[in-house]
Amino acid sequence: MLSLDVAFNRALVEAVLVGTAAGLLGVQVVLRRLSFFTMAMTHATFPGVVVAAVVGVNLYLGGAAAGAIAALAVVALSRRRGHDPSTATAVALAAGFALGVALLSAQEGFTRDLTAYLTGSILTVTRQDLGVAAAVTALVAVALVAGGKALTYTAFDRDGARAAGYPTAAIDFGVLLLISVVVAAAVPAVGTILTLALVVAPAGAARLWTDRIGAMTAVAVAVAATSAVAGLLLSRSWDVAAGGAISLTAAAVFAASLLIGPRDGVLARWRARRHGRS
Repeated sequence: MLSLDVAFNRALVEAVLVGTAAGLLGVQVVLRRLSFFTMAMTHATFPGVVVAAVVGVNLYLGGAAAGAIAALAVVALSRRRGHDPSTATAVALAAGFALGVALLSAQEGFTRDLTAYLTGSILTVTRQDLGVAAAVTALVAVALVAGGKALTYTAFDRDGARAAGYPTAAIDFGVLLLISVVVAAAVPAVGTILTLALVVAPAGAARLWTDRIGAMTAVAVAVAATSAVAGLLLSRSWDVAAGGAISLTAAAVFAASLLIGPRDGVLARWRARRHGRS
């Protein structure tokens, strides 16, 4: 049995690692308008988790595998003429979660509680969880550095990137695959359902402060990691669920940035209109 101090210290490390990974990837999610897809991944991984739980293998591996299959399906469907990518994403969201529910209901006598997978249980993280979070954070960082130019080009000008010879389909799949991996890695901290806030809110807040991708990424990482740690500390002080506290903290930072952000915040727009009238 771990002491409370050891468990909390591990939780702090997990919060920083997951927050860093979410902040790094969140900028690509926001720039590419993949927030809805990220939400879909939080649902589409569920059947993989159910299968892993029934078979007795690692839940995170099952979730990541299901996410990879969903990402491949979305890329394939969205490239067909007449298919809206958001439609393919919605189908993946609904079908994935429905399949998980169906598989779970078909297992008579199966009593394992999967609530922690959905909402997180950061105070019970293991060394293996920390190792996975560290590996995923490193993977995301290396992928973003290695593909920096291609990722930026395809995010802002897909047609131009395709004409320049960039493999846009492969790049799209790589980004979607990274999202599914980060969702799976964030399970111990905030669970799949609440991962969306930690990925999207910090990057959305960063975009309200700067339009430079490097600075935006740094701000997003700082906001995500700080939100994760602050949420964990708040959950300890107020005795509330850590995953919920972390997500609410990230959402609060986004709300504040939406109000006071210098690029496109409410106050900035108001001052611009007032200055224009004077």
